[in-house]
Amino acid sequence: MPGAVADSSRPVKRKRVSSEKRPSKRARSESSDEDGQAQILLLENEIFESKKNYNNIATLIKIFTADTEDADDSVVAAISLCRVFTRLIVAGDLVQKRGASEKEVVVVKWLKERYTEYKTALLDILGEEGISATALTLCMRLLKTEGESTRDSQEYQFPSTFLTGIVRSLIDPESDPNARKEFSEKYVEEYDDIRFYTLDAIHKTIESSVTRSKPLFDNALEILTTIESVPESKEELEDFYIPAPKKATHSLFSLTQHKKRAQGAWLALMNMDMDKEQRKSILRLVSDSIAPWFIQPELLMDFLTDCYDAGGSTSLLALSGVFYLIQEKNLDYPSFYRKLYSLLDSEILHSKHRSRFFRLLDTFLASTHLPAVMVASFIKRLSRLTLSAPPSGVVAVVPWIYNLLKKHPTCTFMIHRETRTVEGKALLESQGMEDPFVMEEEDPMETHAIESSLWEIVTLQSHYHPNVATLAKIISEQFTKHAYNLEDFLDHSYGSMLEAELLKDVKKVPVIEYEIPKKIFMKHDEGSGGEDSLLVKLWDFN
Repeated sequence: MPGAVADSSRPVKRKRVSSEKRPSKRARSESSDEDGQAQILLLENEIFESKKNYNNIATLIKIFTADTEDADDSVVAAISLCRVFTRLIVAGDLVQKRGASEKEVVVVKWLKERYTEYKTALLDILGEEGISATALTLCMRLLKTEGESTRDSQEYQFPSTFLTGIVRSLIDPESDPNARKEFSEKYVEEYDDIRFYTLDAIHKTIESSVTRSKPLFDNALEILTTIESVPESKEELEDFYIPAPKKATHSLFSLTQHKKRAQGAWLALMNMDMDKEQRKSILRLVSDSIAPWFIQPELLMDFLTDCYDAGGSTSLLALSGVFYLIQEKNLDYPSFYRKLYSLLDSEILHSKHRSRFFRLLDTFLASTHLPAVMVASFIKRLSRLTLSAPPSGVVAVVPWIYNLLKKHPTCTFMIHRETRTVEGKALLESQGMEDPFVMEEEDPMETHAIESSLWEIVTLQSHYHPNVATLAKIISEQFTKHAYNLEDFLDHSYGSMLEAELLKDVKKVPVIEYEIPKKIFMKHDEGSGGEDSLLVKLWDFN
């Protein structure tokens, strides 16, 4: 085999263009294609016939890695090599046997080098459009064969190094999204062992990456989000791509170990440099896809706190994740409601994320065990903000306040507060009354809102928009309705409210008296009886 060893050097990584996109320098006849493929099959059959023809493996690798205009021969060579190495692995020809001669040791070493060379070439084309699906199939077939070849050994050996190479190629910035999707859906989601080692591979790949680019983040996130179901018990760990270990104490049978690797992969992704949209994509997944994997959910707190400091809708999504950890994982976060209260600024009712904010706010304040003093602060602050809010924002606040008052009856004192003492009434008539609510206070427990009243909502009853004025009157009426469906009020805009007004049936047409002026920019003739417009009186256009 020395000659064969010299002939086969490790191929240089290249990006082959698929046959669909490759320009044709010269037309090849069908017979020449068939001759090339027939030659490849002949080389393959000769390898099976005798070990003397092992040099054909090097020839097939050259055909496979050759940067030629014909991709068909390359693909056929890759498939032939897969069959060759699969048979050699099953036969045990890639394992050095005890008592082997020096010549046999050289042969085994040479075959291992060629096998490594072949796998490297496969990984090089794994991300190429057009042939990536074939390359992925071949890689996974070899992976399965490698794993099954160790079935009879005492120690379970999963080909994790090979799988790490596959994952690294699939999350490469230039990889083919179709191959990544197929790998995620067909293997990662279906098999517990593939998921187990893929999570570890993603962690290692991100940690060892020199340039943590945006495509790397997006590609890794795509694979991680494919994993929809989180195992709830070790009994669910039963679907294996490669035969399961014999020892019941192996990590593959441990739910904790599965979660530990998922936690490591997600933390590695969160530690990457992210832009605003990438942070949001992570935050949207915290409750459903990320936190259930964490055996130490408190590790998410640092990321969520950093996201909160970003402000805007990112802060809101971060608080949503924190609330989930408080509610489901029993984590303590004393400043949660203080941070939530700080989001109630002058821009919140003008924001495009207003609907999402109210949905989350409704969830955050749903508990009847919250202090009335704090709930009153949220009610009062939003009432104050309605005075400078657009109509579409006001119509969301009023029913929200109504529902909150129904949940927290103690706060209903804010609706109608009378001064009962004679001295107080005299002072109110002579000097008026100053609102005790402190708008600038950051702590909702110290605003004195519970001592105030909802005079802002009464003011809204004279709003220029008839829908707002009508809706604001529900606070002054009896609370006979159990609750309003907040979804009916959240997605309104100024345009939708105006359209509703225009489509409303008019029961009685208003009587309007008007006179069309004969002259707008010039004075009327004397004796015509027409009155000059205000524009003419202020400016002389002559």
